[in-house]
Order: sequence, then structure tokens, then C-alpha cells
Amino acid sequence: MASTESFQLEEAAAEAYEAKFVPAMFAEWAQQLVAAVGVSPGQRILDVACGTGIVARTAAEIAGAGAVTGVDINPAMLAVAARVRPEISWVQGDAAALPVQDGTFDVVLCQMALMFFPDAVAALREMCRAAVDGGTVAVAVPGRLEDQPGYGPFVELVSRHAGSGAMSVLGAYWACGDLEELKRLFAQAGFPEVESHTHIGKAKYSSAADFVAVEVESTPLMARLTEDQLASIHTEAAAVLQPFAEADGSLTVPLQGHLVLGHTSTGHGARQAG
Repeated sequence: MASTESFQLEEAAAEAYEAKFVPAMFAEWAQQLVAAVGVSPGQRILDVACGTGIVARTAAEIAGAGAVTGVDINPAMLAVAARVRPEISWVQGDAAALPVQDGTFDVVLCQMALMFFPDAVAALREMCRAAVDGGTVAVAVPGRLEDQPGYGPFVELVSRHAGSGAMSVLGAYWACGDLEELKRLFAQAGFPEVESHTHIGKAKYSSAADFVAVEVESTPLMARLTEDQLASIHTEAAAVLQPFAEADGSLTVPLQGHLVLGHTSTGHGARQAG
């Protein structure tokens, strides 16, 4: 989760995050991220801004729970993570000052969080510091909002009803979506070798109302909305999201995102994927 006060959550909200966000989209991206770096048994894995721990749990299925550490600034997120998988090591800490020793981990992962860090380059430098020489740092972030055929119109709808403050919350999610700029951030952080891959995920929701529950009601934006504003968003969301409706009323919404891998030495050979 974010390293900012606005994204501090109570435990009930963290439980909702685990129940809604994780199955809706993050479980698929965790699989993509772990596969992209080729996690293998016995590797030491660090999950930065781990939230409720889906990436750490996914990596632990391969590397073993004892080899995985999750770090998050939010105690409520960590409490849920520890309830779900108590055998994984969960540590409170800021991405800008990771509470780990230099060169400790073979793989450092960060899913859907880089855009929330006040200084993304500083966070990437910290991830690099935590990795062994020849290790890999990999992040997943959503693509640009204008490249999202479902989320783009929905965010526009919410902003129309909730005002500019809505974009300051929902818009932040897409802030690292420019792939070339994202790779420049890695270069600025000192990675000698960077590779990338763009993936189109499938976010699943049981209905348009469920989409609103996940994307609005489970976020800090909810506290800013009046009952009338929320009702209007619910009413119009069904029409905006109709192109993504399945026969049973559920939704499958495409989510474009980028996986970027930085290698801490040049021993891997030059690689570049698009």
C-alpha cells in the first residue's frame, strides 16, 4: 500500500481489501509478477508494500514460506496478512527506508504500489540495496488511464459526480503508467539493465455494483462522497460498464499494466522486451 497518510486503513478496510481487491485483480497480477522473475525454490524473496500479502503468498508457494518477507507501512494490512499466512515474515516499514540489511534478497517484488510512493526513485534504490548482486527487482504497475477502456470512462464518471478531489485519489493509481518514463525511473535508481513487459489482465466483478464497491467504496474516496453522489455513481456505472458485462451480469474488465524488471548487475546479458 501507499506510504502516505491518505492510504492508512483501519483493519476492517484492510479485510475488505483482501476480500475484494485481491480476488478481483491482484491475484492474477501476483502470478504474472512471480512468473516474470522466475521465482525458484529456496530463493529469498522480499515483497515491498505487500498489503495483505498476495504477492508474498504466491512467491511462498514456490520458494517456501520461510524464505519470504513482506514489508508494508500499514499495520492493518500486516495484521490481515499475518492472519492469512502466519508462517511468512511480516515487517512494518516504509519503502523509502526498508528495514532490511543490504544484499539480503535474491528477488525484490513490488506490486501495484510504486505510484503511491512520494519518491519512486528513492524507493527503487532501496529495493536495489536490498537485493543481492545479480538479483532482480520487479514491479507491476497499471498502465496509463487513457489506455484503460473500462477504468478510464469509470474514473471520468466518478470525477464528474465527486469533483476534482476524486481524481486526486483515483488518478494517483495510474501515475506510473507511462512505460518509457517508468524505465527511466529504474535507470535513475541505478539499475544497469532493465526489461519490461506489458500485460492485459482481466479484472473480475460480480456486477456493476460490485465494481463500484471495489473501486470506490473500498478506497479513501468513500469518506468524501455524499449518499447522493454515491447513488448517482451506482446508477450510471451500469451503463458505462455495459461493454464488459457477461451474460450472467458479471463483469470482465481489461486492465493494462506493465511489469518492469531491473537487474542489479549486467551479468544477465542485454535483454529488452516490449
